[in-house]
Amino acid sequence: MNKNQRLSAAARNTPAARAPNHRLPNPRLPWDNPRFRNWIAVIRADKAVVRAVAQALAPLGMKIHHLDILTNLYRHPGLSQLELANRLLVTRSNMTMVLPQMAKAGWLRREADARDKRVTRLYLTDKGEAALYPALEAYQGIIDRVLSLSSEAECDQMGEVMRRVAEELKEG
Repeated sequence: MNKNQRLSAAARNTPAARAPNHRLPNPRLPWDNPRFRNWIAVIRADKAVVRAVAQALAPLGMKIHHLDILTNLYRHPGLSQLELANRLLVTRSNMTMVLPQMAKAGWLRREADARDKRVTRLYLTDKGEAALYPALEAYQGIIDRVLSLSSEAECDQMGEVMRRVAEELKEG
């Protein structure tokens, strides 16, 4: 019989015996960091913006990832699936799932690369462009509404900080 098995039932049933030992000496908890409040504000703002954009796109039959793809193909016609995935910071398999749906909806077309038949180039169709414009209008409305809460200088500062955050956490 080991030490734990020798404990009496009463001793094993005390709160101290039941609870795992999560207390560390001098724990460094995130909410003890003065910057935690601001970090939570960034996370909440991100979630609120994503929710607002999703709600604005829903009546158009579009999701945020559709808007991201259409916008990139509008700005950079002929991207390969890999190039598009890299721009959107997603895996190529994510693109494999959504691109056929978008092609079936008539929003984009795929063409074999003239020099390398293994590569497929992606292009926005007229129907995709027509779907993109009202989506961009709704998106721009949200951007204007949200960023009008700050001055131009504050907006620039916020953007610079977020670019530094992205660079700091960049994979590689």
